[in-house]
Amino acid sequence: MQGLQEAMTASKVEQERIQLDLAASQARNKELCRANEELRCGLRNHPGNRETEDRECFTPPREFPMPFSQSNMEAVIPPTFVGPKITFTGMEDPEAHLTAFHTQMMLVGGSDAVRCKLFMSTLTGMEMDWFISLPDGHVTTFAQLSQLFREQYIANRAPPPVSYDLFDVKQYQGETLKAYINRFGVQMVKVGNTEEPMIVYAFRKGIFPGPFCESIIRNHP
Repeated sequence: MQGLQEAMTASKVEQERIQLDLAASQARNKELCRANEELRCGLRNHPGNRETEDRECFTPPREFPMPFSQSNMEAVIPPTFVGPKITFTGMEDPEAHLTAFHTQMMLVGGSDAVRCKLFMSTLTGMEMDWFISLPDGHVTTFAQLSQLFREQYIANRAPPPVSYDLFDVKQYQGETLKAYINRFGVQMVKVGNTEEPMIVYAFRKGIFPGPFCESIIRNHP
């Protein structure tokens, strides 16, 4: 018991010392902040520094290279024009991004040059860095820009679907038959023309084990 009391006393003394050190540190910080503020005010009021600040305020922004041709640059986008509401982060399939862009532009219209400018607005971060790294005036048409975009992000392209992908569609436990049929139908559209016996066999293989699965095994569809 005596050892516990001594430990508690020592802990209390240590806490008091820490509090004193903290208070002293805060006082020193306040003093340093006050001195820094006085120094900044003195520098700000110096005539030579005011001129430097004025020059810095009116420094024009850094200009970036622009891969578009002059005709594309001169194209005017109407202020009421609604741009695409999609963003490419560098992880998506480039073909899927182009398809989404084409779909939205088809609804609002726009010239080839306008498409070039608006497509640039869908790029962010490293993708915008790639775009401005293209040679000045290199891009003349949207078809050319699309091809450059595909080539840059070709590693993101999804492999083309094949008939055997139907066998990867499985009904989950607890999933309704309707939901499974819908997913299976989407995959059928992707793979295109497929022989009917293979479709039937893949559908049966994907059904979750249960009464319905047993019924279509007994009565071949």
